[in-house]
Amino acid sequence: MKKLLVFVVGPTAIGKTSTAIDLATHFNTEIISCDSRQFYKEMNIGTAKPSPNEIKKIKHHLVGNISVNKNYNISEFINDSDIILKSILDEKDIAILVGGSGLYIESLIFGIDQIPEVSIDLRNKLNNDLKNNGIKFMQDWLRKLDPEILDKIDAKNPRRVIRALEICITSKKKYSQIINKNKKKPKYDFLCIGLDCNRKELYEIINKRVDNMILNGLVDEVKSLYKFRESNALNTIGYKEIFEYLEGKDSLEKCVEKIKVNSRRYAKRQLTWFRSKSYIKWFKKPKVEEIVNYIKINQ
Repeated sequence: MKKLLVFVVGPTAIGKTSTAIDLATHFNTEIISCDSRQFYKEMNIGTAKPSPNEIKKIKHHLVGNISVNKNYNISEFINDSDIILKSILDEKDIAILVGGSGLYIESLIFGIDQIPEVSIDLRNKLNNDLKNNGIKFMQDWLRKLDPEILDKIDAKNPRRVIRALEICITSKKKYSQIINKNKKKPKYDFLCIGLDCNRKELYEIINKRVDNMILNGLVDEVKSLYKFRESNALNTIGYKEIFEYLEGKDSLEKCVEKIKVNSRRYAKRQLTWFRSKSYIKWFKKPKVEEIVNYIKINQ
């Protein structure tokens, strides 16, 4: 029986965490997070991390493993994941990986070429450029350096755009050439499970999740992180909108609505990206038994 990585992917709020836990329970294994927002220990409510009870039930890796004032890039994620996977697969036949960050997932499967170290001065300069000129300016700059990469990253996510600019400028190469996954064979035997439902239902789930985040204390969580507001990690949906409220730029009601709108748009972009990948097997509102059978057939 071959050692197998099982990825659970899909748009935000679709139910990836609960499905991954059910699969890990069935196969008596552990979970690695491939969610680039859940890496940060201070970001809990706004990232919909697994609950303490869920983490107690199944061992999770790379959840809350670094602080928001630290940088954590794809190369570090791959190195950490490879070490953890060796440990899991030494004892188990299957490891479960879950998340909605497509670039992290695909980079772990296919690997990436060596990414150069980026200077703090360059990172600070690009963050200042973003603050002073806005995201469109940064997107246009990246388009001149590497037009192909805009189809491979979430170009509306400032962190992704800045990271791509960092690498293009530092390496003097196109980031899309450095990633260059299509010419590589998978590093692991893997299956990729995609979760989906109809668009109206998904949007209702997203709206409800945002309301629950507010009820569960998202505003207080963001307030506690205000001193770190310039961090790349916090320039993300659910946090940047509440920062606007805390700075008096808009009412809480309007900022909450912005979170819902931005989350729905993000889900749409995630689905567009994942649906372009032929290796994903899609399940609509599946019973876990369906996925378990699919895994067993292909193991």
